[in-house]
Amino acid sequence: MTSCLAAFAWLGPGRGLYRDLRARAPWYASDWRDAYNYRVVPAVVLIFFANVLPGIAFSLDLIETTNQYGVAEVLLSSFIAAFVFSVFGAQPLCIAGVTGPITVLNKTIYDIIVQGNHDAPDYLQFVGWVYMWAAILHWITAVFNACNFLRYVTLFSCDTFGFYVSFVYLEYGIQVLTRQLSNASTTAEGILSSLVLALLMLGTALLFRTLSLSPLFHRHVRRIFADYGMPISLVAASACAYWGLLNRADPLTLPTSRAFLPANDRPWLVRFWDLPARWVGIAFPFGLVLWILFFFDHNVSSLMAQGAEFPLRKPPGFHWDFFLLGITTFIAGLLGVPAPNGLIPQAPIHTTSLVIRGMPTRRRDDEERPFPSGTTTGTVTPGEPSSSTSDEKKNRDDQTARVDDSDRWKEVPIGVVEQRASNLAQGALCLVLLTRPFLHVLSLIPRGVLSGLFWYMALDALAANGITRKILFLLSDRTLTPATDPLRRVRKSRIVLFVGVQLAGFGATYAVTQTIAAIGFPVIILFLLPLRTFVVPRLPFTPAELLILDGPTASPFTMESVGGGAY
Repeated sequence: MTSCLAAFAWLGPGRGLYRDLRARAPWYASDWRDAYNYRVVPAVVLIFFANVLPGIAFSLDLIETTNQYGVAEVLLSSFIAAFVFSVFGAQPLCIAGVTGPITVLNKTIYDIIVQGNHDAPDYLQFVGWVYMWAAILHWITAVFNACNFLRYVTLFSCDTFGFYVSFVYLEYGIQVLTRQLSNASTTAEGILSSLVLALLMLGTALLFRTLSLSPLFHRHVRRIFADYGMPISLVAASACAYWGLLNRADPLTLPTSRAFLPANDRPWLVRFWDLPARWVGIAFPFGLVLWILFFFDHNVSSLMAQGAEFPLRKPPGFHWDFFLLGITTFIAGLLGVPAPNGLIPQAPIHTTSLVIRGMPTRRRDDEERPFPSGTTTGTVTPGEPSSSTSDEKKNRDDQTARVDDSDRWKEVPIGVVEQRASNLAQGALCLVLLTRPFLHVLSLIPRGVLSGLFWYMALDALAANGITRKILFLLSDRTLTPATDPLRRVRKSRIVLFVGVQLAGFGATYAVTQTIAAIGFPVIILFLLPLRTFVVPRLPFTPAELLILDGPTASPFTMESVGGGAY
């Protein structure tokens, strides 16, 4: 009895919710005042295109296969998530919407429960109960502080899951094109033109991205390329579909429905309580799988949106936000729309677009020194001679100092516009799209352009992924890698082993999603946490090597919401 009371006291029901609300409440007014900043404008434009169009494209297979959803459901789901998390959330920077994993889950439920089953229940009523069970588990998780397990989430899990999501984006980009092969309303010329538009979208967006990272042009011009390059590429590629030979090829465009009406003209309210009792019980394991998916997917998205590379100053609230995710999941089941949750890579893209850059702060005495104070090769340490007798060493030190001296003038993140308006605005634009004129505009976007958008977002996320960086390091000439790269202090065999474990987790997850067992892929994703906590430390890594190969996703300030980091 005493141990039960001690466990109950340790759990502290509602403690995490209370602390999240208490920590965030004093900042609520400033969350709206701080929106009066130019950085909000490009953030709204960028995340609107990066959220809505992929969400619709992800749902194309679900729409065409089940005939239970339409574009209106996807847009309404995105608005619900944006409204709830921007107005009531503890961390409004995390973008939520319709993702690839939830469409895979919903389609798998249709394949298992409805397709080929003569005694199948009403699909939307069954999914309503799946969402209801998942919502209840969300609320229990938040009340009993289970989000504290996020302290065990490191870059190992985030990079592996981000790698998986990037390949899902690549796959869906290909599927958007290949699905046209079985579409009776298109032709060989239309399919070829869609491929051309996809490559045009990809190439133009990558060009803008490359220019934004190059030393070309003024820094303000480069920032415009970074902010508006992708939206400009999307609009330009879509416009090319109505010019010349591409226009005559008549490429396939997005399907749309009537304004503010769901698919099949059904009522918006799903009467899931009319589902027979035996199907209510069958819905529970599906709800459990959905809870596992959202527990990892949404929280990792939130962690990545608050990564250690962002100089955030406002506290997070993982318990409260997960409680709100239960509410949005319940509303989604009630309205018959796909359940929204945190988005990768959109969530960190949103925070990145809100970053304020400037010159690093330098001390006054640094300006009087011939070398930067942070240059290790130009700094005399105790026990080291004040001058070197080797001309070769002196030349090498001078060269390193000049490189570091040029780096000191590069812009670095000095702040983030932490506000709620950009998330709310991009969600409100989803409602605008539901009106008749803008639905017509949406129907003009070629599907090939969406393929290019998928590929661009996937490649952009892969370029920043830790797995990709380690693989590129292994393939690079060691003599041309920077001397300051921490990976140089790790044995290559250990880098190969660490990346191999991550790729094994990615491969298992990706392979399962290609089978009828795709319903269980969230379980494999969640397995990454105990794999990193209990298995990886037992492999032949030294503590110093693990510190370099892995690290915390967010700063200690962010992890305070879940009891601090255990890394």
